Amino acid sequence: MIPTNVVVHQQSKVLELSYENGNTYRLPFEFLRVVSPSAEVQGHGPGQETLQTGKREVLIANIEPVGHYALKPSFSDGHDSGLYTWDYLQFLCENYDALWKEHLDKLAAAGLDRDTPMGVVGGHACGSH
Repeated sequence: MIPTNVVVHQQSKVLELSYENGNTYRLPFEFLRVVSPSAEVQGHGPGQETLQTGKREVLIANIEPVGHYALKPSFSDGHDSGLYTWDYLQFLCENYDALWKEHLDKLAAAGLDRDTPMGVVGGHACGSH
């Protein structure tokens, strides 16, 4: 389902999606960044995901439509390779609570928190940012 309206709220750091059925969803930029469908985040197969941290303050610097099937946001941390299809965005809207909890659980399991800089594991910087 294609949203009837898409609004980027820089102040509150949320992407608002409104649908024809009257439903409106607000997806935080941090959430969108950590669930990016890009290979950089998702990897090239199961188990190859890169856990995203340090994205609490990330902004959407720019957002553009891709054909009639997706949005491509450019994030303030330079990440811009994720194509968010309408189906994927709808999935994120409908499953936000569970997906966010899953992300937080993965962070906790790895001994990290939302503000740990990327590339730092157990207090050790791996040298790639």
